[in-house]
Amino acid sequence: MNVLDQKRTPLYDCIVKHAAGAPVSFHVPGHKYGEIIPDRAQKYFRELLKMDATELTGLDDLHSPEGPILEAQGLLKRLYGTEQSYFLVNGSTAGNLAMILATVKENDIVLVQRNSHKSIMNGIRMAKAHPVFLSPETQHGGTVAGGVALQTVEAALEKYPEAKAIILTYPNYYGMVNDLGAIVTTAHARKIPVLVDEAHGVHFTLGQPFPASAVSLGADCIVQSAHKTLPAMTMGAYLHITSKRISITAVESWLQTLQSSSPSYPIMASLDLARSYLGTYTQRDLEELIQRISKFRMEAADVKGLEVLPLDGGDPLKLTIKPNGGQSGYELQARLEEEGIYGELADPYHVLLVLPLLKKENRWRFAEAIEKIRAAATKLNPASKVQQLQPFQQKPFISMAIPYQEMEEMEKTAVALEEAEGEVCAEMVIPYPPGIPLLMPGIRIGREELAQLRLLLDNGAKIQGGSLLGKGLLTIFK
Repeated sequence: MNVLDQKRTPLYDCIVKHAAGAPVSFHVPGHKYGEIIPDRAQKYFRELLKMDATELTGLDDLHSPEGPILEAQGLLKRLYGTEQSYFLVNGSTAGNLAMILATVKENDIVLVQRNSHKSIMNGIRMAKAHPVFLSPETQHGGTVAGGVALQTVEAALEKYPEAKAIILTYPNYYGMVNDLGAIVTTAHARKIPVLVDEAHGVHFTLGQPFPASAVSLGADCIVQSAHKTLPAMTMGAYLHITSKRISITAVESWLQTLQSSSPSYPIMASLDLARSYLGTYTQRDLEELIQRISKFRMEAADVKGLEVLPLDGGDPLKLTIKPNGGQSGYELQARLEEEGIYGELADPYHVLLVLPLLKKENRWRFAEAIEKIRAAATKLNPASKVQQLQPFQQKPFISMAIPYQEMEEMEKTAVALEEAEGEVCAEMVIPYPPGIPLLMPGIRIGREELAQLRLLLDNGAKIQGGSLLGKGLLTIFK
């Protein structure tokens, strides 16, 4: 990788040059480079909208790049050492859908990690494939679902040798990783491609002390949310292809189908800048970062009433804290927000903080944050106790009780939660964040899932789907 080359930002520079020419717009979008917006929006929007152009002469076209977009994506490809890399303006969701639809066909059996994002599940459903769900290992006393064990994948492949793909999430939302390299080796020995949702690992290419990247571990297609830890705008993501097991033509066709025909130039420019930020990250930057966030972790661990979960080889940018008095993560989240500290997510036990990928010249409000965290901890209600779920023994893998094709013809009905055990779910029930489905159409509802759902509801978790949960009902197939 040429660091001097990575300093270049061809797409960003091209858009800035265009805006500096004071162009007169007789084209979309209707804000006309920010000239036509409400007065109250001038402060925050006007400068940004000068970059919000369209596919004009010289600005290139994401769906058929020949100029600065092609050059910017080429720099991304060289940074990661891939066969091909792409900018995504519709988030990792579009990338996950594209890589699945390009690889999996109707009636194909696909092995998929059970605790994957809803976009993975939606992609498999759109392909009308037959998923076999691989159960993850649990960590931290059964309170966090991690990655899939190699033994689970091997057992599933023995039963389903005709599987056409393996779809995994690496790392999980909390930055925890598994032995992805061994799984990739096992899959490739059977000529099976491995697709990875690496939404939270875009920065892993920096190397130790970060975990190894899915790209370096040999996964065939990888999707990364650039906006998670890089300085990219929300919805900015990358897709990488590393092998001939994935059809570049098919991926590009699906990206053109799934992504907006009017892609955001500010998002694309931010992806160009984010790639350059990562590509010019130095060893000195990394040493300074680790020193600062290690100090912050130690100070957070010293806060009375809180516990910091160990990294165990995971992502140093993820800091997971829990109240050690038995209170819920949702209560801790509420107390933190009262102090102006907004974390990434809460679950029944923890709050997750995503730390910044700083360079040595960047400043951050770590000292202020520790004081606010300490103040929040003193406000925790000592009388509140979250119900502790006992870790349960999951089957290593399960298949759907009803295939997608049959669901389309089946009737649905609603039943009380206490009557849903053993029935086949007919809707998505997704705690959000992190966006990992707890229940999905076609899956038989177990006692453990119902207990987890009740715990989430009792603690005020945000749920997507489950339209009748407010009435204590779940939708099932008759």
